Amino acid sequence: MFVDRAKIHIKAGDGGDGCTSFYTEKYISNGGPDGGDGGKGGDVVFKADPRKSSLIDFRYDKHFKAENGARGGSRYCHGKNGANLVISVPKGTVIRDAESGGIIADLFDENSEVTVLTGGDGGKGNARFKSSRRQAPHFSQTGEKTENKLILLELKTIADVGLVGFPNVGKSTLLSVVSAARPKIADYRFTTLSPNLGVVKYYDDSFTVADIPGLIEGASQGAGLGHSFLRHIERVRLIVHVVDISASEGRDPVKDYNDINKELDGYSKQLSALPQIVALNKADALTDEKAAEKFKKATKTEDVVVISAATRLGIDELVKKIYEKLSELPPLKPMQFEPFVYSSPNTEGFSIRRDSDGAFEVVGGMVDDLARKIVLDDYDSMNYFQRRLKESGVIKSLRLAGAKDGDTVRILDVEFEFVE
Repeated sequence: MFVDRAKIHIKAGDGGDGCTSFYTEKYISNGGPDGGDGGKGGDVVFKADPRKSSLIDFRYDKHFKAENGARGGSRYCHGKNGANLVISVPKGTVIRDAESGGIIADLFDENSEVTVLTGGDGGKGNARFKSSRRQAPHFSQTGEKTENKLILLELKTIADVGLVGFPNVGKSTLLSVVSAARPKIADYRFTTLSPNLGVVKYYDDSFTVADIPGLIEGASQGAGLGHSFLRHIERVRLIVHVVDISASEGRDPVKDYNDINKELDGYSKQLSALPQIVALNKADALTDEKAAEKFKKATKTEDVVVISAATRLGIDELVKKIYEKLSELPPLKPMQFEPFVYSSPNTEGFSIRRDSDGAFEVVGGMVDDLARKIVLDDYDSMNYFQRRLKESGVIKSLRLAGAKDGDTVRILDVEFEFVE
């Protein structure tokens, strides 16, 4: 089964908690704080794997989480860092934030990788809080918690040439003739249900060709299979437009040519502007010897090669023409975009809101950061808590918000009376 889109949940590892410990051994009852720091949580990394060709791995497995950092230990032992989670995807996968649609990365090159989420920092052990005035801190810091993110994976085939055309015009047969690819071939519509990729050898050089399935009238608006696969020709440098010149199914070759170009234009102006070579296929079944000339005159196009994929008529000429055209075009490049980056939590900001019972509640990133650093039943920790509130402007902001003597203020799990 070919899968080229997937939504998955990812989460970096949480940081490990710091340790609260005091050094003791025989004859030493209180040797001072020796609690170590917690380990850092693992990152979430995406890597392009050349062995993969589909996002089928994400059809049922939707949740991915990196390893958490380990808790710090006594005697200054640092907790083990969480292992990074490396997620392998096919080359050409575009990673987007599902909520905003922002592009995080384009894994264009083989074995390229990107860190999408960074693991949480480990909490500091109580040894870190020792000072000349605080000889025995009985508190440590908890590890940083990370958030779950929903991302969208989109596979966009990377190829030099894209074969387009209506179903049953011979695209798959042509691909099998010019390359070692062996796509499924049969005499009915929609035989090809996924893009097929082949490498075409031309003397000592080569280029890649992708057979794009399912284009029909209305494809750019979602008809048939075309809407699902049009994204796979966004990266190509050259389009080979395959047309059934024999009209063996009662179709009009000129109308087919114009209709497909209309769909390309409806999907992307950039796509419709790509250079094209028209391959007039099934010439072995022609009954009108002037059909090719009539086609050229009606479409006003000169880059036309008459071929028969079944008998190999004109194949060498077509391959040569494709190679020469590609030689004039710039090489493939990854998408140009402003990378979307998940922002780090704001540990300085806060806001004050009024609860229904009239109490003032202080919330925000600064408050969440404080929650990691204080122990409410520890004297030294509470002194740090009160000093931080004053230094960060929380007390002043409460006054400006209308807090008066005796009003109730809530911060985290602490509820106290405001005093001027």
